[in-house]
Parts: sequence; structure tokens; C-alpha cells
Amino acid sequence: MQMSPQLTAKFEKLQNAYPVKRSALIPMMMYAQDEFGYVSDEMIAEIAKRLDLLPIQVEETLAYYSMLRRKPMGKYHVQVCTNVACMLRGGYDILDQARKRLEIGHKETTEDGVFSLEEVECIGACTGAPAMQVNYDFYENLTVNKFDRILEEFDKGRKPAPEPVISGALHDRHPLETPLISSRWGIKDSRKIDVYLKNGGYKALEKALKQMTPETIIDEVKKSSLRGRGGAGFPTGMKWSFVPKDSPKAKYVICNADESEPGTCKDRPLMEMDPHQLIEGMVIAGRAIGANRGFIYIRGEYRYVLDLVEEAIQEAYQRGYLGKNILDSGFDYDLLIHTGAGAYECGEESALMESLEGKRGYPRIKPPFPAVVGLYGCPTIINNVETLSAVPSIINEGGEAYANRGTPKNGGTRLLCVAGHINKPGIYEIPLGMNMKKFIYEMAGGIPNGKKLKAVIPGGSSCPILTADEIDLPMDYDSVAKAGSMLGSGGMVVMDEDTCMVDMARRIMHFYAHESCGWCIPCREGTTWLRKMLERFHAGLGRPEDIDLVGELARNMLGRTFCPLGDAAALPTISIVQKWRNEFEDHLNGRCAYNKASNELLLGAR
Repeated sequence: MQMSPQLTAKFEKLQNAYPVKRSALIPMMMYAQDEFGYVSDEMIAEIAKRLDLLPIQVEETLAYYSMLRRKPMGKYHVQVCTNVACMLRGGYDILDQARKRLEIGHKETTEDGVFSLEEVECIGACTGAPAMQVNYDFYENLTVNKFDRILEEFDKGRKPAPEPVISGALHDRHPLETPLISSRWGIKDSRKIDVYLKNGGYKALEKALKQMTPETIIDEVKKSSLRGRGGAGFPTGMKWSFVPKDSPKAKYVICNADESEPGTCKDRPLMEMDPHQLIEGMVIAGRAIGANRGFIYIRGEYRYVLDLVEEAIQEAYQRGYLGKNILDSGFDYDLLIHTGAGAYECGEESALMESLEGKRGYPRIKPPFPAVVGLYGCPTIINNVETLSAVPSIINEGGEAYANRGTPKNGGTRLLCVAGHINKPGIYEIPLGMNMKKFIYEMAGGIPNGKKLKAVIPGGSSCPILTADEIDLPMDYDSVAKAGSMLGSGGMVVMDEDTCMVDMARRIMHFYAHESCGWCIPCREGTTWLRKMLERFHAGLGRPEDIDLVGELARNMLGRTFCPLGDAAALPTISIVQKWRNEFEDHLNGRCAYNKASNELLLGAR
């Protein structure tokens, strides 16, 4: 094994980049795999030596992350997404075509070593569904013919141009939209610092450092009624206020950019097209809690985004917006980007910190909460990309003005991804409180082909599903909760009248069973058994008593797991069984009224 000078330099930089050396483990493994195609025994020994670890510590961490490999895949690794948004728009057709064309199955490689194939969970391209990745490049809005053309180019040794920007992020603005954190999208070179500065960039940071105290920054964020945009909806200013002011320990700000909730893909364009806005928000957050260091944890599938954000960070250092004595204020702040390696569980804040510390992404028992005992045992705040990107706007226009953009206790705007059976899939910035029915039919164009609406996932696959009769409501955290669901991470998936809800329940549970970290029994066993039961049911092999058993199993997971993943799996399942029980009963007769292909498959199996 001969490491290139570039990889050697990356290793040496990473070894000294963190307060604890082990934190460099996952990035080092990812960079090594990029160069050699997999992580070999020799590389494991090399990394262990550099980080003062035992080889077994490296190997047991490697085994946890789905993107890390112990054997080479093909030169072109084709990863086809079949999660809910892609499933609804033909993702399984693309996967079937890939199997036929390449004559290989899941995680297999062609005899010549050119192609390998993998069916994967959500890759964060929901508004461009169906989508796939080849190596790290995204290809969206696929058809069978487009897929064939892409593979023909690779076959000839040419790399087809990947999508230049996430599909659905750039579109003609609807009059009801209120661009704020997306206002620079579409401006040429919007991710460059000069363009950011010309369009009001870093003015909020200057104001926060020179005209405000940490206490007044937190007060403005409280007044804004900004609530966490990653799913939980917890008040951001309140979270920041929990950090002890007199702690002798270092303090940290972490940006959770591990966007993996099926249906959600709005943090990716925020980082791709406006990374300086995120950087500015993180420095202000650091000033507010007295932290001099921040980390951006980006999911491994967003590799090209990681490179773009890293470029922006270097620009910020060069212009004096990061580093020592920022804007002659006496405030120091360093920012480091960190790659994940494929684990939905790492979107949970405590599991993310474990992963950032170079370990498996297992959740921690709470309390203590991160604000008191977080990264490296120090006070830490964790917010997602959209939340931190909103902070400069709050400082610029004031907390009350920002709050007035939304509804009481639900301040500001938010990015909403809409995917599935919809005429205008995309990412829209809307004021909190907009009516969901109005949004679907007026802004997003309604249901294609004159079909009727059947169901809506309002905020990502972990949310209870709403029927067509339940969507005439304001889209804010409290109103959607009152209706029995969640606004979540802003990932809306729309289903028309021809959608099989048993199949939807099966696909959702397939995801959560795959992504369960396995630490606690209710989640590990519950998701596995529910997946098996739903697959059997959809295959027409269910029993009448299974309908109630599915609901009972799901309810027994609620509130009994270390982290919310168990609840995330249970809640949509319970809602589907309750609201579409008739479809489960139809499947007892060995038929699916909505899927002719699956019926033919089932009849053959029987």
C-alpha cells in the first residue's frame, strides 16, 4: 500500500485537527477508501497507528457505517434510491433496469469490475426523484432511457455531467413564497464570498460582534420564535440559554448536516448555494454561548457539498471572518468540516457527537443534555443547517420582525420540500402557518394526471400520515401537532389515489429496520419484526390477526427506546393501520388493488 502525497497530507492534517485524535478516524477511513476503493487490513493498521488506537477499535467502528467497505466495489458504483419519494416516481423501475442491464444484484460487481450495484436508502434528492448516485455524483429525474444513456457514457469511459444543482431548488418563485434564507439561490457564484458580501453577507456578524453582547444575541433569537428546523421544533434561543455561562470547559457549536430523513433535501442546497450564510450563523452562535470552535457534520453521501463548504470556510479564514480576532472584536472562532459515513442514526444529536468523537453512532442516555455535557464532555449546542442559516436574518432584521413572518410561537419562514405525486416538486420557502391544502394545490401545482389526493407525509417519513381530508390546516409546528402529526424536517411527500398504503408502510419500515443502530431491544427487534410482517402482508400472505398485531407491535415501541428512532418507525405505521385498515383487509385475499405488477408476482409465489 503506497499512499499518495495528497492522502498523506490529509492524514497529517486530520491527526492534528481535533481536540481528541480519535475524532479523525471516520474522515481518515473515508479518504482512504476514496483512494483505494476500500479499507484494507493494512490501512486499518496504518490509521490505528496514527491515532493511537488498536486495530480492533478501527475495525469495529468501520463495521457500523454503511458507506465504508472492506472489499472493492466496481469502478463505477451505482446506487439507486428506492425510498418513499423515489418509490412513488419509479425508483423500483430504475432498479429493475439496473439489474437487467448490468446482470448483477444488490452489492454485486460485474465480472469485468467496471460496475457494481446497490439499492440504497434516501440520498437527499427527493425533489429530483427518482434519483441515483454513481460514486459521489447525483443523477436525478431519471427515466429508464435516461438511466441507460448515463450507463452507456460510463461504459465508454466518459463521465456524464451530474446534476449541476439539486433539482427543485431553483424554480420560478411563486408570489406566495417569501425568500429569506434562500434569497441568494440562483445568483451566479452565490457560494463565493465576494457575491455573499455584495448581497448583505457578514453584516449580521459585524453587528453581533460590535453592537451586541452574548446575552442580547440570545434574547433576539428567543424573540424570533425560531424553532429547530431539523425535526424536533425546539425553541432555538431557549436551547442556547441552557449552556452554563461559568463553565471552565471549552464550549462547542455543532451544525447537524446529516440530512437523512426520507422526503427531506433542503439543507443540501443551503450548503451548495449559500455556505457563507451557514458559516456566519455558526460564528454568531459561538459568540452567543462563548464557544470558540465549531464543527459541521455533513452526511457522507453529500461529498461534493463537503468540498464546496470547505472552500467557503477557507475563503472566510482568508477574509478574517474565521480565525483569530474576527473583525478586530477580540473574538476567536475556528470551524472544521467533518464527514459522516452513512448512518441515519447519526442525525440524532447524541449519536452525532459519538460519531464526531470517532466512535459508532450510538445514542447517549439523557440527561445530561448536550448543553451541559456534550462533545468531549463539554457544553455543546447542536442545530441543523436551516436553523443556523436563519440566524443572520434574525440579527439583521430583529427578532420581533422575524417572528412576525410566521405565527405565534412559530417564527419566520421555513424551507419545505415537496415530492412524490405532485406536479411541481421542489423546495419552497414559505411563511410558517401557510395552509397545507393551499400550498399543495396552488404553489406545488396539485396532483398529476387529474388523480385524487390520498395521503400526505407532512414533514418526513417519521411523521404520522395525514389523509386528504386532514390537510386543510396551517403549516406550523403547533397546528400540525394538533392534527396528530408533525411538521418535522419539512419533507412533504404526496401520494395519489393509486398508492398502496400497505406498500408504503412496508417501505417506511424497511428504512427504519435498516437504519436502527441495534443498541436497544424494542427498536432492534421491533423494526425487524414489523418489516417482516409488512413484507409478508404485502405479499398476500398475511393473517387477519396480523393487522392488529402490527399496530400493537408499533405501539409497544413508543417511548421505549433510547432515541426517537423507535418512535419514528412506529408513528407512521400506527397511522397507516388506523386510517387504511381496509387496504390491509384487501391484502388478506392475496391482492393489492393498486399494484398490478406486485399481484402478478404474488400469484406466481403462491
